[in-house]
Amino acid sequence: MPPPRRGGVAQHRPGGEGSAARSGRSTGHASNFVFPVDHSREITALTTDSMRQYEKLGTLITCGGVEVAREPARVEELKRRMASAEAWGIPSELIEPRRVAELVPFVDPDILLAGFWTPSVAVVDPLQAGALMREQAIAQGALTVSAGTEVTDIRTRGGRIESVCTTAGDIETPIVVVACGVWSPRIARLAGASIPLTPAVHQMMDVGPIPEFESTGTAIAYPIVRDMDALMYERQSGADLEIGSYAHRPILHEPDEIPSIAAAALSPTQLPFTSDDFDPQLEQALELFGSILDRPDAGVRHAINGLLSMTPDGAPVLGPSPEVDGLWSAAAVWIKEGPGVGRMLAEWMTHGDTEIDLHGADIARFYPHQRTREHVRARALEGFNKTYGIVHPREQWESGRGRRLSPFHARERDRDAMFFEVGGWERPHWYESNRGLLDEFADRIPDRPHEWDARWWSPIIDAEHLAMRERAAMIDLTAFAQFDVRGPGALDYLQRMTMAQIDRPVGRLCYTPVLAPGGGFRSDLTVVRLAEDRFRVITGGADGARDRFWFESNLPADGSVSLVDVTSAVCTLGLWGPRARDILAATTGDDVSDAALPFGTARDITVAGIPVLALRVSYVGDLGWELHTAFEHGQALWDAIAEAGAPHGLVPAGIGVYGTTGRLEKGYRLMGAELDGEYNPVEAGLALPKVKAADFIGKDAYLAARETDPAATLCTLTVDDHTSAAGIARYPQGGEPILTRDGRRIVDRKGRGSFVTSAGGAPSLGAYLLMAYLPAEHAVEGTALQVEYMAERYPVTVARVGRRPLFDPDDTRMKA
Repeated sequence: MPPPRRGGVAQHRPGGEGSAARSGRSTGHASNFVFPVDHSREITALTTDSMRQYEKLGTLITCGGVEVAREPARVEELKRRMASAEAWGIPSELIEPRRVAELVPFVDPDILLAGFWTPSVAVVDPLQAGALMREQAIAQGALTVSAGTEVTDIRTRGGRIESVCTTAGDIETPIVVVACGVWSPRIARLAGASIPLTPAVHQMMDVGPIPEFESTGTAIAYPIVRDMDALMYERQSGADLEIGSYAHRPILHEPDEIPSIAAAALSPTQLPFTSDDFDPQLEQALELFGSILDRPDAGVRHAINGLLSMTPDGAPVLGPSPEVDGLWSAAAVWIKEGPGVGRMLAEWMTHGDTEIDLHGADIARFYPHQRTREHVRARALEGFNKTYGIVHPREQWESGRGRRLSPFHARERDRDAMFFEVGGWERPHWYESNRGLLDEFADRIPDRPHEWDARWWSPIIDAEHLAMRERAAMIDLTAFAQFDVRGPGALDYLQRMTMAQIDRPVGRLCYTPVLAPGGGFRSDLTVVRLAEDRFRVITGGADGARDRFWFESNLPADGSVSLVDVTSAVCTLGLWGPRARDILAATTGDDVSDAALPFGTARDITVAGIPVLALRVSYVGDLGWELHTAFEHGQALWDAIAEAGAPHGLVPAGIGVYGTTGRLEKGYRLMGAELDGEYNPVEAGLALPKVKAADFIGKDAYLAARETDPAATLCTLTVDDHTSAAGIARYPQGGEPILTRDGRRIVDRKGRGSFVTSAGGAPSLGAYLLMAYLPAEHAVEGTALQVEYMAERYPVTVARVGRRPLFDPDDTRMKA
């Protein structure tokens, strides 16, 4: 190894493996600490569940942890983490550098600006925890262990798991769970499936002996430090200081290249240390911990390039494979989430549902192109350094872009569209060509003076919204996932899959929740009846892959129903606004009056010689249609509508209008935000006046929910005053806690805290809206509450309880 950049840390040849046992997998070399706070509610819930299990096993040591900031931007991020901690109910505190030094007396407080202190941070002995769980399972007769046995093949028949071949013999089984860490893709491939992750290097080094640590006589006596701006962590490990880094260059490996136990120098997931990659991090560790590292007797005792799993979006990969029936994934799971994931998978496999909503971790969330090696590696390369990075909630990926383009893309590019990605599709979020609208609506569009609030946002969104409300706008909706369902059993099948009444006349459409067995939301979507035995299912692009798998998994075995994914064959252009009917009428000889095409209906019409399926529906609360046509006709459809709309002031508008401003003004719910598996239709305000006679998935739970008062009700709130302590307006982005006016956290009887599910401007109302679930005592219109944002609290008022919208509450505009 090269000499250190500062004197003190002797660069000894790595030797020994420390005091902890080293296994062949990532668990054996992982740092084994648990920080419970995450911006993701899902990951936080899995982590806290795991901590309870570890504590019950007696393998959890609480030591506390502090995340420190060297830069002003990180201080702001710690304030954001404080809001997440409050939202999810994790006691935490923002502290000054001197307090950091009191907790960890070896850090240099002079280079710090702030700290985020979480007393419940802990370390766990995962090997001991695993051993105890294994012993308990064996004692109950629920587990057979075959040590030293290699899986050589997984046999399938007709797309279903049939058996596992091993060096100790074959095992007949209909279910296989792949919980093999960095080897998971290799094992899944034996069954003809993919698990989208790649092994990536995480560098770790143990430096010691440190007399101050050695004298404690314990594995850890001081809080763990996350040096967030350096993308590193430091913690006591017996007599050593362990240093781990996410700052080095991304180093990816192939699962097939990982050495065997016999061939590995240390273990298969502990690869030779590349010191050049770590030199800058060692320098930063010396800056922060110089008092204990800058001494001649402290040397490198152990250093490795450890392997861990990286996925395309950084989340775990859990659940049944959409490629092979009976194959389950439990991969890309960190130690902090392990037992929680195990419990949720057991519930999922047993009951078809989970207590913690796993929407963001479901393996079925990935479209086929997102499961390819090229995509996985590209996103892992980009995402590795974001592990401790500051990631905006609207931040877009740069890699793997341009994969799915609508036929409108060239026209959108000509108008300088700002593209956001969903499901691989490039969707305009706003159009720079509409910047001139800012002058027209200047007095109705508030500024966002803070860079964070304005990041990945533009006031043009509000301008496009107002232009739509006054005139008309067209919106690219090609990212919809669309399925044709047909056959003699199609009606009965869709009745079973959905909560709403699907048995309607041909030409009618309906919006419906799709429930999980436990009564929470699995999806929400639109179903159009095209013929007696043919239906079109239309769902959001973000959830298209997941929804397709759910619907395909529940197809009847008798062949009476077929489901065909027509997403790539169909494009969709939304046309809405008070002048939408004039525009559409100018392009067609068909009658598009309210009498001929009323709200909630679908008809085949011809637009400028193009066959179009026109759906009279609106997610933005204005008169208009979704215009669906064959992909090859898309550009001609765009041109025809644009030309007819020019005299009426038609503008192209982005998803910022469709998915945020228009939606929030109407109080419409969004899957993954307001709707998930932990809330039910009664709480979401989506319970229907009548319950259909037909049986459907989740019906029993839905009926039970209707018989009891909801634990919480979805409400719309207005922010009363945006003024921060610095005197500038601030705008919550979503995920923040809702508090009482005296600062108390609001929790419903199910133990769920109230937090902002969606946030955004309502230009037509001159307001900024938040949506949140509130228990009955707070779900009262006019109730004064608070929202915590960036360590400050802002007054909010409950403006609406339930589903009735604030804008056009009687829906007269869209039903005109």
